[in-house]
Amino acid sequence: MNIDGKALAQELRNDLAVEVKQLQEERGITPGLTVILVGEDPASQVYVRNKVRQTKEIGMISNEIKMPAETSQQALLDELDKLNNDPAVHGILVQLPLPKHIDEALIIDTILPEKDVDGFHPMNSGRLCNGDAAALVPCTPQGCVLLAKKHLGDNLCGKHAVVIGRSNIVGKPVSLLLLQESCTVTIAHSRTKDLAALCATADILVAAVGRPEMVKADWVKPGATVIDVGINRIATEDGKGRLVGDVDFADVEPVADAITPVPGGVGPMTIACLLKNTVEAARRFG
Repeated sequence: MNIDGKALAQELRNDLAVEVKQLQEERGITPGLTVILVGEDPASQVYVRNKVRQTKEIGMISNEIKMPAETSQQALLDELDKLNNDPAVHGILVQLPLPKHIDEALIIDTILPEKDVDGFHPMNSGRLCNGDAAALVPCTPQGCVLLAKKHLGDNLCGKHAVVIGRSNIVGKPVSLLLLQESCTVTIAHSRTKDLAALCATADILVAAVGRPEMVKADWVKPGATVIDVGINRIATEDGKGRLVGDVDFADVEPVADAITPVPGGVGPMTIACLLKNTVEAARRFG
């Protein structure tokens, strides 16, 4: 079966809309999210439009700041300083990637941890590692765990989870979240020996490696739950291209008990979890 990320994301947004209304009525707070887009990367523009639209749909305040690609690093830092000190802004997101002349790590470090709704600040990373409930958790990993629970139920205790990928954005944080769910977690990567055989032991397989359709049917344990984080564009005969995941969907679907499609799986959940983080930031710090 397919795990419908669009439907689950809509459920989450519906719940968040109720929480937003409660915050407004009980505390006079409307959660506010500001997204900064530097440059004109087409994919980033699409992502930002979707974030802005969905933020408004659940009753939150949405602000979008567009800055030209030649914006200096200092100008971006100055803008972040204003947002850090604005009590009406509960969440700050700087859309990545940034132009090459801007230090992404410095920009992430400059956002106040309590407004870091992407969950990338070292303080939030450390809190996640320590199992601290105060952490704002990266959105895609949150979405992965929620999708797994959608199929398997809330109790993931004892499941063997294999995560392919060790990035700070997905691989490491999703591994930590699965550990918090009492899974036994193995982190695999491009240098893992016998990678296919290892993946075939997983009850939950999370593919976040960035290689189109790398995971084949013989990599998957019959009855496993497969969460495909990859978004890769491959060429087609008509020249338009198409999006595929890191998992060969047609090959794996008959073997897996459940699998997330691409598109329509993890992607919608990422934005929904961004809104969730913003509402949580407003509740804690607003």
